[in-house]
Amino acid sequence: MKVVAPLLAAAGLASAHTIFSSLEVGGVNQGVGQGVRVPSYNGPIEDVASNSLACNGAPNPTSPTSKVITVQAGSNVTAIWRYMIGTTGSAPNDVMDITHKGPTLAYLKKVSDAAADAGPGGGWFKIQQDGLASNGVWGTERVVTGQGRHDIRIPACIAPGQYLLRAEMIALHGAGNYPGAQFYMECAQINVVGGTGAKTPATVSFPGAYSGTDPGIKISIYWPPLTSYTIPGPSVFTC
Repeated sequence: MKVVAPLLAAAGLASAHTIFSSLEVGGVNQGVGQGVRVPSYNGPIEDVASNSLACNGAPNPTSPTSKVITVQAGSNVTAIWRYMIGTTGSAPNDVMDITHKGPTLAYLKKVSDAAADAGPGGGWFKIQQDGLASNGVWGTERVVTGQGRHDIRIPACIAPGQYLLRAEMIALHGAGNYPGAQFYMECAQINVVGGTGAKTPATVSFPGAYSGTDPGIKISIYWPPLTSYTIPGPSVFTC
């Protein structure tokens, strides 16, 4: 067992990456790169102090998009993950290698102009997370086996206006040392309508919300076997 696990981790290091390539709203896919800042390369960010941890970026340059997607507060949207921008299949290998185990997360940041705001800095609050279930299945596995679909609910109680929606998958197959965890994230540009503004969330910064010593970032997921997992970042904002 102690021999097999490192071999599995090493194999995962060379395996497929992933990109949040499009957003589905009201059952309608908005199109690859339409309202989502997609990168030219599907590699991860590994430096939690990098500005690229906010919405991706160097060494994965992203393409700007002028589209801002209208989303109803209180509704679900779906981030669609694919191995590459041009990948059209929905089988597990078309999404991300199944050995890339870890949590899925989503954050919002209220901005004045979603198409112009670069992303780094304060104002981010977490609205979704899915880590290690009691049956040993990870959030990333549920996305990989679920045709790349990452469901996110937009809180009904936030203020209306423009936001950046940051969808993220963290792969922990090489996270026994730091750097080692792989962070995959892109930002969608959305305009939230119908929000009540009844609650104001506490916010964090990207970079800044994660530390390389966080127990959910520097961790061996193979040995000893995990019975629990602490998802990095703040708690999920709820109405």
